[in-house]
Amino acid sequence: MSEEALKEFSALEIEPLIADRPAEPRDSSRLLTVARDGGALGHHRFSDLASLLGPADLLVLNRSKVWKARLAAAKPTGGKSEILLMAPAGTDGAVWTGLCRKIQPGQTLICAGGAAAECLARNPDGSYTFRFSVPVDEAYLAANGAVPLPQYILKARQRRGAEAPADEEKYQTVYAAEAGSIAAHTAGFHFTPQLFERLEAAGVKKAFVTLHIGWGTFKPVRAEDPAAHVMMEESCSVDIETAALLNAHRAAGGRVIAVGTSSMRTLETFSDESGRVLAGSGRAGLFIKPGYKFKVAGAFITNLHVPDSAPLYMTSAFSGRELLFKAYTEAVKEKYRFYSYGDSMFIC
Repeated sequence: MSEEALKEFSALEIEPLIADRPAEPRDSSRLLTVARDGGALGHHRFSDLASLLGPADLLVLNRSKVWKARLAAAKPTGGKSEILLMAPAGTDGAVWTGLCRKIQPGQTLICAGGAAAECLARNPDGSYTFRFSVPVDEAYLAANGAVPLPQYILKARQRRGAEAPADEEKYQTVYAAEAGSIAAHTAGFHFTPQLFERLEAAGVKKAFVTLHIGWGTFKPVRAEDPAAHVMMEESCSVDIETAALLNAHRAAGGRVIAVGTSSMRTLETFSDESGRVLAGSGRAGLFIKPGYKFKVAGAFITNLHVPDSAPLYMTSAFSGRELLFKAYTEAVKEKYRFYSYGDSMFIC
């Protein structure tokens, strides 16, 4: 997608449509269907998904769980700061990479719960390495961390004077199981246990992969030539049973539906040129942009994305730029809710 094309998306009046909370119930969110063959658009509720799919379909969902990765901190001078933890950089839980403003190597912050965080180094990707005085594990984060909500949600609430919902529960899928993401698998927000029951009754299969969403997903694509953008790697895995299920389903002529950009990137990372999915674990650094040839998924469920983001480039690659712009224009006209807590699209 060219810079000129991105300006087209940026020109859409999206700001008033940024969702500051999820739909309630989750599956009452809206679903815009986008047909790649012919370009037809359709308006639905996400709860209609069970009537749109059938026994030939298999949903692939990311089971990663968001941990409370935002730590309030204070400078030695008393000024406020915070650290957004990205990933452990060692095995003892004391050394982490993270994002922080106005910090220099050698400085120490005092974090929630009294833990001291010494800044060891600034990394080439703009993150920092910190050494904590105590192990920063899931128990510590549960007691002292905060849900790492995107700034656009917080700003939307501030503009509207909106009261915050219970984000710790809401900013998580109902099937999240393995902690490790600093942001949610937002395409999965719309599923409920009741919807899964209806999907199962319709013969729809599901499988789970894991990709721990990090800064790579949200680092803006700023390069004049998008091909120069470097996608920061994120940890991901596909187990043996899931790989076998996916390969058998495709061999029988079934359709794989990637739920979210993280699930799509995992599938593409672990598939060969023939589309056969291989089991394993590793690092996903694949930047998917227009011109990319998808190997596994025949359909895609995804939210409505920020203009200069890697997820938008991937969505444009799957749908085609012109069709995606048509869909976004329709979504704005019909007042769909945008971004993490917003509505979604089914591109098929």
